[in-house]
Amino acid sequence: MPPNARAAAFARMPALRDALGKRYPKMRNAKVNAVSPQRRLKNDLILISALLCVLLLAGLCLLFLQKEGDTVSVSVNGELYGRYSIYEDRVVEISANGGSNRLVIRDGKAFIEAADCPDGICAAHRPISGTRQSIVCLPHGVVISIVRVGDADAPDVVV
Repeated sequence: MPPNARAAAFARMPALRDALGKRYPKMRNAKVNAVSPQRRLKNDLILISALLCVLLLAGLCLLFLQKEGDTVSVSVNGELYGRYSIYEDRVVEISANGGSNRLVIRDGKAFIEAADCPDGICAAHRPISGTRQSIVCLPHGVVISIVRVGDADAPDVVV
């Protein structure tokens, strides 16, 4: 236990201070540097405000750094099933793992219109159009994501 913590314990417990005061004479008259409730509230508000600012900045960075994709990439069980232009309206039937999903590409967005999987989470997903967005159907092993074809051949890091 650090010396400051011992001093605080002695100041809060007079009986303990009196009983052990002979053993620790320097702590007999120890004072606690307590923070007033108003100061504590002010510190809490400063901390909460700082955290909210950091979260807001992170959200804005993610929002503005997201690129528009130009291709819908469909993978089944980790293998490429097909790539389709996001600007060309079409309906794609995806058959995989004993089931089927109907992918609709319309107005620059892609979404699952119908799926015969048990949970139907992929069909309830909102339409996607950005490069960091994807739709996943776990029962059928289907992953639909938006990519930029020009960025696929670009290196991840330039040294």
